[in-house]
Amino acid sequence: MKYSILIVEDDNDISRIIEEALTQPDYVIYTAMDGKEALDIFNKQSEIDLIILDLMLPVMDGLSVLKKIRENSTVPVLILSAKNGEYEKVLGLEFGADDYITKPFSIIELQARVKAFLRRMNEYHKDPLNQESDKIIVGELEIELENFLVKKQGEIINLTAKEFSMLKLFVTHPGKVYTKVQLYKEIWDENYLNDENVVNVQIRRLREKIEKNPSEPEYIKTIWGIGYKLGEFK
Repeated sequence: MKYSILIVEDDNDISRIIEEALTQPDYVIYTAMDGKEALDIFNKQSEIDLIILDLMLPVMDGLSVLKKIRENSTVPVLILSAKNGEYEKVLGLEFGADDYITKPFSIIELQARVKAFLRRMNEYHKDPLNQESDKIIVGELEIELENFLVKKQGEIINLTAKEFSMLKLFVTHPGKVYTKVQLYKEIWDENYLNDENVVNVQIRRLREKIEKNPSEPEYIKTIWGIGYKLGEFK
């Protein structure tokens, strides 16, 4: 199976380094030098499996690109930026990024994260026609685990792969309290890097999609000082 990766980076040297690091038979690489070109490529190609997106871009900045993509797509987006402030990281995640790497970055780390993203993407988009649905009902939610489908009162909720993985973890382990360290290891399949922003933002985004009132969650409960757990439903 071939995977299509879109690299959006205006620095020619960095773009070439990333492209060379990801050059292998299973990857089809597209590159864009500015935000507008990135959206043009994304809209023309029928399948883009992963986007590596710089924040500081000419013509259209990375956050604007991300916002446009998230209007109708849940494609995994890995932010790559020289900005390492907490505000920029959180803002990128709030706009729908799945993760981020700060420049200067390790080629080995980038390669590992790309492989992890594509592995999860492959699991997320398995053909449901060849699978028997395993449905869990929690409150007003219907979660079809094998089909990667979530409905609330009959309406489909569009979750990203990581949002679905997090919800699946909670509904398949009712009553279990997960710390942020445990969630990071389970969902990102990496050792915890002492950065709570990724977990906090993903929890917030998931709540915004499934809760009636995200500030008073019923499904993803906060256990203060410990972590999170699935709410109890009759």
